[in-house]
Formats: sequence, C-alpha cells, structure tokens
Amino acid sequence: MRNISRKQHIHEKFGQPHDEVAKPTKDKTMILPLLAEMSGSIHVGLAAMGVGIGIGLTGMGMATAVGRNPGAFTPVLVHGILAIAFTEAIVFYALFLLPH
Repeated sequence: MRNISRKQHIHEKFGQPHDEVAKPTKDKTMILPLLAEMSGSIHVGLAAMGVGIGIGLTGMGMATAVGRNPGAFTPVLVHGILAIAFTEAIVFYALFLLPH
C-alpha cells in the first residue's frame, strides 16, 4: 500500500478539490446567454396575454352597451371591431420585435 496523504487520496479518487472546482472560468460562465435565450420571447407571451384580456374587456363592454341601449347596436359594433383590431396589433408589434 502506498504511503499517501488523505488529501491526495481524495484528490485521486474524486478529482479536483472543491475549491478548485468552484472557481468560475470563462468557459463555464454561460448563465447570461442562457437567460437571454430563455427570456427572448417572453415579451410576445406577455403581449398576447394582455391582448386576450383587452379583447375580453372590449367584448364585455360591447355587450353591456348593447344591453343598455339595443338601438345603438351598429355604432357599438363598429367601434368594438375597430378597438379589437387595434388591440390585436399589439401582438404583431411584439412579433415584429422578436429577434430572428
């Protein structure tokens, strides 16, 4: 049996000591590009969620307006369709800003 110290035995059995492994190197600092890759499309999801809520609130307002005044159905419908179209444009802006 060889006469080696405990530290050398652990080093041979398990590889580098813990303090040497914990030091970051340039090859192992990949967290920022990884986060950028993961969060690159979050703005599209948030825009789509906001548009869904906005269209739902617009439809609810249209239904309430027509329920209160049935004679104003046509103007409410026209303004509601325009509001929904402008609200949906937000998602297209977010998709346009998506990095290719």
